[in-house]
Amino acid sequence: MKKYLKLLQENELFSNFKLNNLENILNCLSAKISNYSKKDIIIHQGENTGFIGIVLSGTVQIIKEDSEGNINILSNLRANEIFAETFAYARIKESPVTVQAEEDCEILFIDSGKIIKTCSNACIFHTNLIENMLSMIAKKNILLNQKIEILSKRSIREKLQTFLNIQSELNHSKKFLIPYNREALAFFLCTDRSALSRELCSMRDDGLISFSKNEFEIL
Repeated sequence: MKKYLKLLQENELFSNFKLNNLENILNCLSAKISNYSKKDIIIHQGENTGFIGIVLSGTVQIIKEDSEGNINILSNLRANEIFAETFAYARIKESPVTVQAEEDCEILFIDSGKIIKTCSNACIFHTNLIENMLSMIAKKNILLNQKIEILSKRSIREKLQTFLNIQSELNHSKKFLIPYNREALAFFLCTDRSALSRELCSMRDDGLISFSKNEFEIL
């Protein structure tokens, strides 16, 4: 746990907490670390959850599967990003999504109930934790609205243009890396991979973008 304290100090959930207090806070929250191999399921869709997960190393995918087995990748999470917090505080007992390890990873689990309830030691940190959590949930809501905006576009080109413009704004640059390979991007945009690849090449030929693997530039 100690080797990740500096990383966690940079996490928005623990914003404004001093490093020497963070280990006590994690003990108060019953934090524990679990290891997963590539493609392991961290949370199954429909599974009961009562915790928040923080990616310490590796990457994970948030996946939604419909009744026909079609997969939609909602997001990719990297080190120091959080998952399951929205479900925990929406009082959703069963996870509506699957969380899968995209590569070998370590996950820190925190009892979600202990964040919003004062413990027996009457720790003074809970008010700040609640404020930080509300801020994080609000920002995640903005990201979900962005995905709705992307998927509301009719054509693959319009979806790509909207997605790439959002990535450009997030990176404050016309040149940036996206967090998806072609297959994952096709899932994210709810489109066919071959059709996506054709449209990317068409946009490149039209002088709109340039790209190499997951590095893009809006021209």
